[in-house]
Amino acid sequence: MGLWTKLFKKQGSQYSDADKTSLEEVQKITGYHFRDLDLLLLALTHRSFYKPTDKLHARESNERLEYLGDSVLGLVIADLLYRDHPDLREGRLTKMKAMLVNETTLANVGIQTNLNEYVRLSYEEDKLGGRLRPSIISDAVESILGAIYIDGGLPAAFDVITRLIYSRKQEILADKSQKNFKGELLELMQSQGEGMPYYEVESETGPDHDQQFTINVSVNSHKIGSGEGHTKKEAEQKAAAMALESVKKQADSSEASE
Repeated sequence: MGLWTKLFKKQGSQYSDADKTSLEEVQKITGYHFRDLDLLLLALTHRSFYKPTDKLHARESNERLEYLGDSVLGLVIADLLYRDHPDLREGRLTKMKAMLVNETTLANVGIQTNLNEYVRLSYEEDKLGGRLRPSIISDAVESILGAIYIDGGLPAAFDVITRLIYSRKQEILADKSQKNFKGELLELMQSQGEGMPYYEVESETGPDHDQQFTINVSVNSHKIGSGEGHTKKEAEQKAAAMALESVKKQADSSEASE
């Protein structure tokens, strides 16, 4: 009897059949077998899963693990890029890293590997398309990586990140839709001798499991763009994209009038 089989027989009785399936399938996808299955179950639990009337101690979601997984992912990807590209300068490495760890990349990985099918959502969130919502999928991927780091340490997380994400490096970096608008805006403003772009939340609406953010971006106290999204990162990227389009139009207009 293998170690995983022993552990599952010991812990499995406390889980529903659906949870057992999710736990087994996610471990097959990641190639990592957990010693603490509760960690993995928590990583799969979106905050919408519990009703507001549930006891506080039963409402814990994957948000804290997502925070940890985000940092672990950034460290591993930075390490891999540093070692694999000794000829590249810091600026280029930073752009590559941003493309490999952003929401779009993680959501695509989650969908391609079917990890999104095993996220625990409320019935309402599932019906609203939450299982295909990039922010929910990317958060779940980061949460799983955070759980793996706690359960097996950095070597385990390094192995899973390499196989699930870094192995797709060429495909991800070749995707022209994966543009870092915030980075482009910062570079443009710096090249023009302007100040740093400043992002500010204008509004935050909707329930906790389906929030909508509106964020403005300003330079030298002048608003140059605005964006909406289900996460602050998404809204910031959209605001930066609008700002870039606006700044470039102004530049084209100035050149045409000369």
